[in-house]
Amino acid sequence: MKRMKLAGIGLAALAAPLAAVSAQAPQASARDGSDLTVDRVVLVMRHGVRPPTKDPAMPAGTAVGDWPKWSVAPGWLTHHGAEAVAALGQSDAKAFRAAGILPARGCPAPGTVRVVADSDQRTIATAEAWMGALAPKCGLTAEHPPQGQPDPLFSAIEASPANWDPAQADAAVLAAAGPGGLAARDAQEQALAARLDAILCGPSTAPAKGVCGISAVPSAFKGATATSRPKLSGMLDKASTAAQVLLLEYADGKPMAEVGWGRASAADVTALSRFHALEFELLARPKPIAAANFAPLAAIVKQGLEGPARITVISGHDTNVANLGGLLDVHWQIPGFAQDDPAPGGAIVIERLHDRAGQTFVRVSYRAQALDSIRNGTGGVVRAAMSPTGCTVPQHPGFCTLAQFNALIDGK
Repeated sequence: MKRMKLAGIGLAALAAPLAAVSAQAPQASARDGSDLTVDRVVLVMRHGVRPPTKDPAMPAGTAVGDWPKWSVAPGWLTHHGAEAVAALGQSDAKAFRAAGILPARGCPAPGTVRVVADSDQRTIATAEAWMGALAPKCGLTAEHPPQGQPDPLFSAIEASPANWDPAQADAAVLAAAGPGGLAARDAQEQALAARLDAILCGPSTAPAKGVCGISAVPSAFKGATATSRPKLSGMLDKASTAAQVLLLEYADGKPMAEVGWGRASAADVTALSRFHALEFELLARPKPIAAANFAPLAAIVKQGLEGPARITVISGHDTNVANLGGLLDVHWQIPGFAQDDPAPGGAIVIERLHDRAGQTFVRVSYRAQALDSIRNGTGGVVRAAMSPTGCTVPQHPGFCTLAQFNALIDGK
């Protein structure tokens, strides 16, 4: 994992606005990018907090007791989740104004903010909450198909893209699993799986295949097809789902008596987040999968970096964020989450910057709220700098040229 530091646009506590600094600092001496001016920003963002996408959250027998109830339909953005996304929109607006890509007052000019959302209610509602906080009463709208209509922009593999090779994808998953394959991964995670079993099953029910828990069923691999990505079954698959449900319960502010039936602590929620990140490590980050699934969104990212819009936001899913993380080979760690677990509302931030000679560069960071900030509604935002693998800009270490960045998101 690459070393990270707090960074990002608009951090007034750490640095003056980029536009102001660029007028003061000589180009040749500023290796941190402080001599550059931000002119475009693209956010690839996960939707906000939602309930499980199914009711019940997992098949009968996985847990002892009924899963908690939610105030909205399965998979929809919750009211609490919308408030957290709005806090992100306010924070982003402050950063964008400091960078000079939003006006200090009033609404952005037409065409300067572009928002593209998937067709799920949670992604549309996330876009709306974010836009309403970024520029209140300015009438910003998101591009998206009718709610519920499949959108190949966000699930490209299901549309059998030209760059999709199922055999290559399967090989990439097996390579990511490492020596010993999924059986070795199961063994490595047994202690964490046992803790999850204790939360799911309680002290009076022994986990066993077909009775309760997730650890008794070995993980297995189902290969890709022309219209489907590789999948897992068994322990790692079930653990990822269960861990994410517990995290969403906690993030939505449910009483601790309802988070894991009162058997899960905040520390458990964070530790178990490892299973969700592991699923993406195996199924979303490997380059053949990431390149094929992210290709339509890569085109939008490129338009955002080179087109008329100054701010472009993609309101999508954790899979989309993980795909891009894999293509760039970047890693992040947000308080309350395992390494590389995409946080609700979290985003990979891609900035285009230019120097006085007109040369352009790309800087990448991750911005999200800590898990407790989401739960408590405190709105704090964490930003972590990231250095894409394969970029070389001697005068600005950690940055990419535009050509280098475009090659990475194309999977080259």
